[in-house]
Amino acid sequence: MSKIVVQGTEITILNEDGKDVISLTDMLKQKDGEFFITDWLRNKNTLDYISVWERLNNPDFNYGEFAIITNGAGRNSFKISVKDLTEKCNVKSISSKTGRYGGTFAHRDIAFNFGMWISAEFQLLLVTEYQRLKQEETARLNSDWDYRRFLSKANYVIHTDSIKKYVIPQITIEEKKKWAYATEADLLNIALFGFTAAQWRNANPELTKQGLNVRDMADAHELLVLSNLEGINALLNEQRIEPHNKLELLNKAAKTQLTALRASTYTVEQIKSPFKYIEEKKRATLKEPLSDFNNKLKTALNYNPKNKE
Repeated sequence: MSKIVVQGTEITILNEDGKDVISLTDMLKQKDGEFFITDWLRNKNTLDYISVWERLNNPDFNYGEFAIITNGAGRNSFKISVKDLTEKCNVKSISSKTGRYGGTFAHRDIAFNFGMWISAEFQLLLVTEYQRLKQEETARLNSDWDYRRFLSKANYVIHTDSIKKYVIPQITIEEKKKWAYATEADLLNIALFGFTAAQWRNANPELTKQGLNVRDMADAHELLVLSNLEGINALLNEQRIEPHNKLELLNKAAKTQLTALRASTYTVEQIKSPFKYIEEKKRATLKEPLSDFNNKLKTALNYNPKNKE
């Protein structure tokens, strides 16, 4: 989830299957007077725009049904809802959600069109803020932040698989199952950092507003240890070790590994070296022979801080 602010209004953006959807409910707060999203949907131009988008991007779009239920668009008696579009026509560009991030959301293309319905100025500012957000995200992905994310997720699949197999089956109350992953994640947070994710958020509200969490702020050594702890915890889950005993073992492992890493010459650049050489290989300006490159890559991948040459 991300947020942008347009003319003083905070607008939520969710990422679903790699595509951004923007909250029309949040955007509607900028419209003067009592208006609803259904008022915008009554407009024939709006429906034509949605229809074209769906035909271009949604192979399952039911155009026949769409044409039938929108036939009266423009008349005073015409009414249509988001539910009608999604359930009867299988529209994918707009949807209604319930829960914590409830409201009506639309693909960015549709949301920009909705912004024009509010006002031309609002639509232009919306597009500008959205582009700024994407530029910031791109810059972040090209920085060490993305590399830290890579490290933190290295053993994530192993870790979550062990929870499915060994932790969740022991929970008899169905409602508690959804907390299993969060509890296990916080077990690792306490073992390594000394506090839970919620405690960190409460202590760092400004960083939390920026979408950052405790793992984003950790250094490469800490996240390398965290990756190892996920693997260790998977084994402890398999052995059905009690949580309080797991915490003691994980904390001991975290201290030992972190101390060793801090004292070694195993730096962030050395951890990143395989990726660095791979990127160099892609560059057309690479002057060294391929054999020299392969030797460097092999050395980087087999790097051991104990073998200093």
